Formats: sequence, C-alpha cells, structure tokens
Amino acid sequence: MGYPGRAVSGWKGWTLMVWVAAVSLVLADGRRVRPPRCPVGCTCTKDNALCENVRSVPHTFPSDVVSLSFVKSGFNEIIEGSFVHTPALQLLLFTANSFDLIDEDAFLGLPHLEYLFIENNKIGSISPYAFRGLKALIHLSLAYNNLETLPKDVFKGMDALTKVDLRGNNLICDCKLKWLVEWMHHTNATLDQIYCSGPPIYQGKKINDLLPHSFDCITAEFASYQSLKFESISVGAFTFDEDQYVVFAQPFAGTCSFLEWDHVEMTFRTYDTIESTSTVVCKPMVIDNHLFVIVAQLFGGSHIYKRDPSANKFIKIQDIDILKIRKPNDIETFMIDGESFFVIADSSKAGSTTVYKWNGNGFYSHQSLHPWFRDTDVEYLEISNKPHLILSSSSQRPVVYQWNRSQKQFDRRTDIPEMEDVFSVKHFRVKGELFICLTRFIGDSKVMRWDGAMFKEVQTFPSRGSMVFQPVSIGNWQYAILGSDYSLTQVYQWDTERGQFVPSQELNIQAPRAFSMVSIDDRVFLLASSFKGKTQIYEHLMIDLSN
Repeated sequence: MGYPGRAVSGWKGWTLMVWVAAVSLVLADGRRVRPPRCPVGCTCTKDNALCENVRSVPHTFPSDVVSLSFVKSGFNEIIEGSFVHTPALQLLLFTANSFDLIDEDAFLGLPHLEYLFIENNKIGSISPYAFRGLKALIHLSLAYNNLETLPKDVFKGMDALTKVDLRGNNLICDCKLKWLVEWMHHTNATLDQIYCSGPPIYQGKKINDLLPHSFDCITAEFASYQSLKFESISVGAFTFDEDQYVVFAQPFAGTCSFLEWDHVEMTFRTYDTIESTSTVVCKPMVIDNHLFVIVAQLFGGSHIYKRDPSANKFIKIQDIDILKIRKPNDIETFMIDGESFFVIADSSKAGSTTVYKWNGNGFYSHQSLHPWFRDTDVEYLEISNKPHLILSSSSQRPVVYQWNRSQKQFDRRTDIPEMEDVFSVKHFRVKGELFICLTRFIGDSKVMRWDGAMFKEVQTFPSRGSMVFQPVSIGNWQYAILGSDYSLTQVYQWDTERGQFVPSQELNIQAPRAFSMVSIDDRVFLLASSFKGKTQIYEHLMIDLSN
C-alpha cells in the first residue's frame, strides 16, 4: 500500500533521463550535419573555393577545401594568421586584388601549402617573415606587382622551393637586393629572367646575370664616441714604446694635454700634461726611442721638452730662439737621409719660418726660409721622391721649396698660381698620385693635383669661415674634412670613378682647428680640436648596406 508513490517517482526519473539523452543525441547529430557554409562572396565546390570582391579574408570554409582563390578583393593587406582556420590548403591564389602589404606570419598554420600565387596585385611591401612556416611550399609567384625590393632572407626556411617567379616587378638592384643575387646562386629553385629597374648603372640588366661582387655595399661613417671638456687648437697622434697617445694644445688653459687609451674602460684618459702659456702647437717627435715635444707658444717663447722615463715626466731641455720664432703657427717634423728635422711656421712680421735639425744633443737652427711673410702653415711632402716644403702665407701665394741634397738646404722652386689668401696646405695620395687640399677662410677651398710640372685644380669647395681642410686616409677610404666657424663641418669621401670628392657626412664641431687619426685595438678614431667648444672624438664605423 505504501509503495506506489515510489514507483511513480522512479518512472518519472527514468523518463527524464531518456529525454535528456535524446536531446543530447539530437544536438550532437545536429553539429555533425551542419558543416561550415561557404562564406558570402565565395563559391565553393567539393575541394576548392573562389572568393570575389570580398572585404576581408573569411575565417570559415568547408573543411575539405584544399584550393582557395581571391579575385578582385577589397582588403588592403594580408594580416598575420589569416589562414589558420584552413590548415588543409595546398594551393592559395591571389590575383587582381587591391592589397599592397603582406604582414609577418601571414600564412601561419598552412603546413601542407605547396603552391602560392600572388600575382597582378599592388604589393609594394612584404614583411621579412611573411612566408615563415611554409616548409612544404614548392612554387611561389610574386609576379606583376609593385615590388622594388625584397627583405633579406624572406625565403629562409623554404627549402622545398623549386620555382620562384618575380617577373613584372620594379626591382631596384642596389645593396638591399644583394642577398637575392647571392641566394639565386645557391638555391636549387629556378627563376625566370628578371630585370633591374634601377639604379642607372644596372637598369635593364638581368638580375640573373649579376654577381654578388657586383655590389659595393660597404660604407662608413664617423660616429660620436667621446667628448672632452676642454677647448683645443691643435691635435696630434703618435706612437711611443709601442703605445699610442694623442696630444692636444689648449691655448686658454696653457697646457699640452696627453691622453692614452684605457683598454678596460675603452675611453681616452689623461696621461700627462706640460704646463705652458698660450699654447698653439704641441708637436711630438721620437728620435732613437726618445720622446721630444716641441711646444709652440704665442707668449714667453717656445720650448722643447724630453720625456724622462725614470722621473716619469717631461723635462724642458731647450728654448727656441725668440728672435726667429715670435708668433709660431704650425710645426712639421720630418726626416731626410736619416737626419731628423722640424720646421716652425712663424706668422709675425718680424719672425722667420725656420728649419731646425737634431745634432745628437739638441736642436739647432739649420735654415731660415724667408722673413716678413707671415707664414700660417707649413707642409712637408715628397714630390717625385724629392723632399719639399709648401709654405702658406697671408701675404703671398703658397710657395714650394725643394731640398737641395748637395747644399742640404731648401731652395725656392715655385709658387701655386692664382691661390692668394690660402691659410694652409695639406697633401694626400690616391693610387700614387699626389693631391693637395688648400684652405681658404672665405671664398673657395680647393683640391689640386700634381701633373708632373705643377699643381692643377681638380675641385672647389665653398668655404665659410674655414681654417682647416684636412685629408684623412683610413685603409682604402680617403676623406677630406672641411671645417667651418659658421656652419657644420663637411666630410667628403673620394669617389674613385669620378676622381673627385663627394659629400659624405656633416659633423657638428664648434670652430674646428685640426683633425688627426689614431688606430687602437683594431678601431680607428678621428680626433677633432675645437677652439670654442668641447674637443670631440669620433669612431670610424664600417656599415654593410646589404644588411
């Protein structure tokens, strides 16, 4: 009598479980019988789909689609992971579309893709990792787009490639495309003939015929490295006891400041100083492993110092005749027939540019070149293997002196015509040919070449407050640096094909007065003295434009 209620309850529970199970089966069966539909704007058959005029890449396609094409689509780029929902694709085609960019990992998640055609579109840029992960791809076509270059190693990891089509693009065959030429010579894939659209030197040539060494992609620049908190008017670099040093003349502080390289901190640090007055030049000179320094001063006479290793300091050993050297402006050191000399250019009306010679115990006056001409610079050089001096002066054109071996003196040989108001002359050589840089404060500074009989003009440079036009050689690189008190310092690089200097770089140096180079630990530094600001040190860096 008490059991019927329990029986009814049990029957209801059983009915509920059966109903829930039936609904679950229906739902599950409903998922199985509703595969992804063909997206709007696309036409799907059993295993391929064609999309036309779609605004974005659809994310739902039938699972058995292995071939997908886009025609006249309206999206602007192929973004990352656009096809992760269609992993079975074996062929993907884009043609007559308006997109112009392919992002990184655009084709991620397509491990079976073998054919990729991106043709007759407006692609102007491809990301470096656009094709990452396409390890099964055997045929890639980027034909008839707007590509001017391709990112380096864009085909990296695509080892299965047998065919690449780049026809119909505007490829610029410069250093950015050097990697493609290298890749073409090492890949097993075949490429149709493609042509350079530029630069002019390669325009119309077959890229397939180019060689990696056809590209000159190494350039260089001077990068700011260290700023020194003092003004200076001259700078020199020298080697002593197998160590490299630099020395700056500081006119306001009245010192010669010697710096050495700190191999730990990788900077230049103070080594020693010579106290002086209104210092204009500190010229080091090594004779028989002894270090001498000629210190030129505007006031109080000029002096010669010698490095005393035992005392670890510089000791003054000699005064320079104040009657001859009243207002020194430049010093050059040189050797002739094994004998050591230096010459001081004197810019006073009463002084005289004078050559001094080492006699084993000291320096004595060897020859006075000419008085009253107010010389501002002296340059030692060899012309036709004969020692020469060129004196620059505010009162006459640059004068060329030649060494007379029998008389052991310099004889006036000639002057440089039509070159008045030259402040200084510096020389350099390119492939054995002799050139000189002539500095003018206002007007045109010039480069001239020795033709065997005289110096002839090669090139002119506008000068605006220039007191230094310094040629600098670093390996195979030849530079000329034109300073300015009123604007940026101009760095020019020698162009071998043109036989002239071309603009290379601008440096911001306040009132530059001198430049010098020093090489330490396989690094090269440019030292720049500044008369009205901080003295600067730049590092010469090599740059590979093909990277």
